[in-house]
Amino acid sequence: MADTTSKRPVDSSAAPTRTSSPASPAAAEDTDLSPAEVGGAVSEPDETAGDEVVADLEADLDVDEVQVVVDLPEAQHEAPEDEKAVAIDDIPVDPGEVVAPSTRSVTVVTAVAPVSGPTPVEIPATVVATPITGPTPLAANSTGPQPAFSTSRRDRLRGEISDQPEPATMLTADRILDGRYQKKNEPTGWWRRAVWYLTLKNVNLGDSPAERHRKELDHRIRKTFDGTTRFVPILTRKGGVGKTTVTTLLGMALADVRDDRIIAIDANPDRGTLLERVPRYTRFTVRDVVDRAPGIGSYTDFSAYVSRDETRLDVLASDTDPNLSEAFNENDYNVVADLVSKYYSIALTDCGTGIVHSVMRATLRRADSIVIVSGGSVDEARLASETLTWLDANGYADLVRNAIVAINTATHGTNLVKLDEIESHFRSRVRDIVRIPYDPVLAAGSVVPYQHLRAITKEAARQLAALVVEGLPATREKAVPAAVDALAEAPVEA
Repeated sequence: MADTTSKRPVDSSAAPTRTSSPASPAAAEDTDLSPAEVGGAVSEPDETAGDEVVADLEADLDVDEVQVVVDLPEAQHEAPEDEKAVAIDDIPVDPGEVVAPSTRSVTVVTAVAPVSGPTPVEIPATVVATPITGPTPLAANSTGPQPAFSTSRRDRLRGEISDQPEPATMLTADRILDGRYQKKNEPTGWWRRAVWYLTLKNVNLGDSPAERHRKELDHRIRKTFDGTTRFVPILTRKGGVGKTTVTTLLGMALADVRDDRIIAIDANPDRGTLLERVPRYTRFTVRDVVDRAPGIGSYTDFSAYVSRDETRLDVLASDTDPNLSEAFNENDYNVVADLVSKYYSIALTDCGTGIVHSVMRATLRRADSIVIVSGGSVDEARLASETLTWLDANGYADLVRNAIVAINTATHGTNLVKLDEIESHFRSRVRDIVRIPYDPVLAAGSVVPYQHLRAITKEAARQLAALVVEGLPATREKAVPAAVDALAEAPVEA
């Protein structure tokens, strides 16, 4: 509300004087008079005319002053559009509530509209914002479940203090022990060891490349497994190529490095010779295990039926009774395999000659990986390849792709063939290949002292062991191939 007051002193002695203003053209029209009849020119407006009107009103009303009151609307501020776009709503904040920050994913979509011209016209990018539901706000004094402890050991080594209670697993040796007082490992190699002692054990050049390679192989061979026993049959369609020798080398290399139990089973339907590769400490065979299986209730009971060599490899011999027409069959193998599954981590199976006898059906049912043995001659390599073909055709393609081929170069005719060509053929079908070199200890056909083998022979055995272990599944969940039932109708070799 604004008040406008006009005050002017009134002079009662002065008579008001009114001057008539010239008539306007509009007035002439209302009185039907022409401008000429109105007469005279239009004079300029008088600036004192308003004051005279006010004076006349004061004289007529006989008042000293006139007060004019004008009602005006309240002043309102209307924000422009650009100010509204950046305005922030006033939201009250509760200090007792902690709201977790939320995130928004922004997807930029660029569309290009083709036009009939030399260059397309690009439409501006469209930004699509999709809110992502964040964590539920937690009250400051919430007693709900707290997040799991996720601090790494590396953070603990840096001395950071956790805001949550640490589990006992965080008390590791590398965190607590002071490295300055720990015994340092002595390097290998004579000149590295000489530097170590000449510098009073202050300069350690580390292990030699050969030692690092040995430790790397040991690490690969020590792969751990969950579940029951892993079965690895060693097989081929031809006899005399070194299946038993390869089984012995593989078993010794595994048992020498691993801390768990390894067993090699002689599953030859005829008389096998696996037990002749290790010192014999028992007269029992697989036939005794089958006959007395109900009475075997612990590893101590089972260990009475096996022989063990210096590497801790257990060997279960085949039956040597010449009066038996079939020393080992499918049911016998299943009984032995069920017992072995309770006490051993890896079981190697030295299969007999051929692949269509009854034991092979049970062997392949349990196989996690296979080793195919080939000689260094043309016919031996061809029969090994035919073994892979037979497995492919009978539903074991997965085993073929995961197989390892061991080429025994100690057989006759090896010096007359191109081993590289044989390897090239098998590499197109299997996972890897290992050459087994000639060794006089193996050529004798008797007990194999693992420590007396040549270094190159032990290296080949360790390479084979590492490759086999890497191909074994970490969990023992394996389905039996659907085509395995077809083996029941296959002719059995005499």
